Amino acid sequence: MSNITKHALAESLKKLLLKKPLNKITINDLTTDCGISRMAFYYHFKDIYDLVEWACLEESRKALQGKKTYDTWQEGLLQIFEAVYENKPFIINAYNASVGNRLRILFQLTHDLIMSVVEEQARSTSLTQEQKSFIADFYKYSFVGIMLDWIRQGMKSDYTDIWKNMCITIHGNITNSIQNFTKHAK
Repeated sequence: MSNITKHALAESLKKLLLKKPLNKITINDLTTDCGISRMAFYYHFKDIYDLVEWACLEESRKALQGKKTYDTWQEGLLQIFEAVYENKPFIINAYNASVGNRLRILFQLTHDLIMSVVEEQARSTSLTQEQKSFIADFYKYSFVGIMLDWIRQGMKSDYTDIWKNMCITIHGNITNSIQNFTKHAK
């Protein structure tokens, strides 16, 4: 039952964001729209920003299902772009409200996606966990930086063009990074 309430609150938030900015939405607005008590809201979330983060994470997890391997990571990245674009008013409002560290959820999701690929490709190497994390972080910051620029610019550019350019740029680079770390460890 609790996930039903969380999803209802997320949908209510998205609906309200079409009418006003995030910093003007209150807990009362959300609970009235959902027909629940303030206590029910606080049972699930500590504040509206906690709800925003949860909603972003839920959307992104759905988008990434089964797309965290070397052969599918590019599709997973495209699906992150699609999920962000489909929730444009929500994301732009969250970005403009400076939620957390500028949608830190994107950093977490992108790291998880890339780390899965790094782990898969480094399986038979002697790379340390620290080295694998460094590789994942390096590409994470590049991906998220480009996505945040796109969001900051109002998502006006076609995200599929950005995605294609990212895929061309990164093609083979994670594997090369793993090989380079392996060579330098000897």
